Amino acid sequence: MNEETGQLLKVDAAGRVWASRERRESILDEFERSGLPATKFAACIGMKYPTLASWVQKRRRQRERNLAGAGAPGAPGAATLRWVEATLGASGAGCVLCVHLPGGARIEMGDAAQVALAAQLLRALAQGSEAGRRC
Repeated sequence: MNEETGQLLKVDAAGRVWASRERRESILDEFERSGLPATKFAACIGMKYPTLASWVQKRRRQRERNLAGAGAPGAPGAATLRWVEATLGASGAGCVLCVHLPGGARIEMGDAAQVALAAQLLRALAQGSEAGRRC
């Protein structure tokens, strides 16, 4: 807290918030933990909502770039696993595993043999999408 102005953050004459990268990251971490709407959080810390929204958007873009870079073939720490949504349900024949893929496609499996085939299919799809990104 700035003792002279009573504000939580340093603000210039135009009302822009100035914070070091470490301070900005700390504020964004706190915002994510708070569970508050961005408008209320910004008001609580003495910041304008558009500034906080801009910081959040920049952080999200940076994280997406970092994830994309980590998933690129040959990149240091390249990810070999990607998350997909899966649900487990019951049918007349027993238990069914349903894997929801990006783009709306889904795979339903009712026995262990189908799981192995689905794993092969997902690997082939992943290799195909990586090849498409390299072109």
